[in-house]
Amino acid sequence: MSTAAMSTPSAPAVVGVIGGGRMGAGIAQSFAAAGSSVTVVESGERAATAALDRVATGMERAAERGRLSEPAADVLGRVFVVGSVDELPRTCGLVVEAVPEDASLKARLLAAAERVVSPATVLASNTSSLSVTDLAAALSRPGRFLGMHFFNPVPASELIEIVVAPETGEETLRLALDWTRARKKDVVVKDSPGFASSRLGVTLGLEAIRMVEEGVAEPEAIDDAMSLGYRHPMGPLRLTDLVGLDVRLAIAEHLHATLGERFAPPRLLRDKVARGELGRKTGQGFYAWP
Repeated sequence: MSTAAMSTPSAPAVVGVIGGGRMGAGIAQSFAAAGSSVTVVESGERAATAALDRVATGMERAAERGRLSEPAADVLGRVFVVGSVDELPRTCGLVVEAVPEDASLKARLLAAAERVVSPATVLASNTSSLSVTDLAAALSRPGRFLGMHFFNPVPASELIEIVVAPETGEETLRLALDWTRARKKDVVVKDSPGFASSRLGVTLGLEAIRMVEEGVAEPEAIDDAMSLGYRHPMGPLRLTDLVGLDVRLAIAEHLHATLGERFAPPRLLRDKVARGELGRKTGQGFYAWP
């Protein structure tokens, strides 16, 4: 697809985000900071309150670091939380699904959103490994759908991985790139298991876990080898803690099923997830977190 004819990058006026967890809240914050009115879908009063609190906390941190061009309260005023996909504004230019890596759940919510919004709305999944082509099969307008893989923490990360399925329309890709370049940088990849980022990142992370399992070195030493020796901003084990060991395991299991034994999850990873040692979000992974 040709992307030569690009307009001046700007965020969509109205954005929907399905899911108000860490990733969804970060996506909402990023678009609100770029000037969009953002509606976050999160079911249940407690979950909705938590989602808005995540966005507010993120805004405050961004303001403290000088990353907002206006007061945090003004940006937060553009974020709204609703309890159902049915309450998404029909005028959304973009709806990003950001729920856990469950293909059937994602497909169901994307199809529900498609029935509510305008035929011109672009739908996107924030999947890190699932088939965008398979998700598109649940939609009546697959040409208006693609993957937009954001990275954690979303407000601070520069990258969005744009994943193109065979039926993704050229105009859909053009719009996604336009919106991305308003605030971030992009890489465009064709749909394949793990895309580019997860496939390479999980490969490094799994091997680092095997090294700990085999007693080659302590986590700090392995991470320092990559950050000091190869100038990675963060070692693979600390990054695994940040992403979530349960998330890493789910991606590894998907890649194992689709690409073979080289992605087989190490026993140590399975054991840690079974014990609830999921990384920063639980306070313990390969590191202890405050």
